[in-house]
Amino acid sequence: MTFALASPAASRCARHACAALAVAVGLFVPMRPCSAASMQSPHQAVIIVVAFEGGFVHGDDGHRFEVQMIRRLSEENISGLHAVSFSNWRRGRAQADILRWLDTEGNGHLSATEKQNADVILLGHSWGGSAAVKVARNLAKRGVPVLLTIQIDSINKLWGHDCVTPANVANAVNFFQTRGLAHGCRRLWPADPGHTQVLGNYRFDYTRQPVGCRSFSWMNRHFLRTHNAMDCDPRVWSRVESDVLAEIRVAERKENGSAASVYSSARLSRSAETGP
Repeated sequence: MTFALASPAASRCARHACAALAVAVGLFVPMRPCSAASMQSPHQAVIIVVAFEGGFVHGDDGHRFEVQMIRRLSEENISGLHAVSFSNWRRGRAQADILRWLDTEGNGHLSATEKQNADVILLGHSWGGSAAVKVARNLAKRGVPVLLTIQIDSINKLWGHDCVTPANVANAVNFFQTRGLAHGCRRLWPADPGHTQVLGNYRFDYTRQPVGCRSFSWMNRHFLRTHNAMDCDPRVWSRVESDVLAEIRVAERKENGSAASVYSSARLSRSAETGP
């Protein structure tokens, strides 16, 4: 599993540990980091969950529901899982990591099998939702499928149209609100309706911010308050987490050929009655 990127010093230590292990057993192996990805079978399915933060929020802000969700996922014993949160302006780094994790053979090229084994989930709030769509669109150019995109009051950043779901996305979910100056897409439009299923466009209305917003900065609580309310609404993130888990379970069944689940339901399950 992956949550945080290793520091250069940690990576050097990992490479040295790999080399020492090879010497100890009398074998020569390439100098590669000892990570979950490097120890995966070349034919094992890879489950990737990437959450993009909105606005100018950093990817490790523990006050954010998406970061908390990623941490819970990372603590679970889910084979082949990489779960990471990024700032929306680091989507280039996120895309590079996704391609690296999918390259289970480690040859710098994605084979047809590696693409087939890809189970990628992208999500984000505000500019983070826009980043998720842009990354999905870039992955389409490389022939990489995306299992699910989730946009939470997505606001398009710079160029493009984040209300149009790329054709390589199998399922898409949209959460939005309509008050204030900034609000997301009321409806997602699949570029290829024959390939992409929009699972729902869910509207939320706010006359006041949820209690969870009290941990946000003054700026986030008073500027574009209804837009930012979605980022601290537990109802929204309960639904998001349920959707993510549902798709992970689908990927797990595909890998194991059974309906068995490895999740700790006491920690990750949410009520099905948390909709708007």
